[in-house]
Parts: sequence; structure tokens; C-alpha cells
Amino acid sequence: MVFIFGVNFNEQKLVKKALQSFYALGPQTADRILAKYSIFPGAKIGTLPPKTLTALTAELSTMNIESDARRVLQDNIKRLRDMGTYRGRRHAMGLPVRGQRTRNQTQSARKLNKVERWG
Repeated sequence: MVFIFGVNFNEQKLVKKALQSFYALGPQTADRILAKYSIFPGAKIGTLPPKTLTALTAELSTMNIESDARRVLQDNIKRLRDMGTYRGRRHAMGLPVRGQRTRNQTQSARKLNKVERWG
């Protein structure tokens, strides 16, 4: 098991997939990090030297990921709701926010837009 930024990963896991498992880290950011540290895209975590693992952990600690990114997202939604914008009201009602159809198939929007309701 390899320990990166508070998470244990199996030694056979690809480095790119391990990076993408963190909230707010997508494929492009993972590719950018791999290029920065000259890591082959097909490399596995178990093959990385300890110095590179330390550098990866240091890089991740400077980024807004996991709880920081979730908090920023919730703050943005709260700001929209406080201003009373259309998007903020749609978030508050649990309806689709980006113009999707509401006549049918709003269940996924109701699942994804779960935020506390206005008083």
C-alpha cells in the first residue's frame, strides 16, 4: 500500500487513476501533474520512487481538492441563492439549473441538486 495525501492506494493502481480519485482532480489536471514530474502515463504507484511520491503529496497539498473544493462549490451556490438569481432559485427548488427539460425526467436533477431549502 502506498500513502498519498491521506489515502492508501494499492501498488498496482495507475498513478493517473489514483490522482483522479481525488475530488476536483480530472483527467487534464492529472495529465498536467504527470507531465510536471515526468511520470509515464501508464506508470503504477508501486514503481514510483519515494522522492516522487513526496513531491506529488506536496503538489496536492497546494491545490484546492476534496473538502476545500466542496466548500468552494457550496459557497458559490449559496452566493447565487443569496443574490436571488435564477440559477440560485433553481438550486433551492431542486430543479434542473442549466436549461434542461422539466416536463419529464427531472429525477436526476432532484437527486443532484440536493441543497438545503430556503426558509
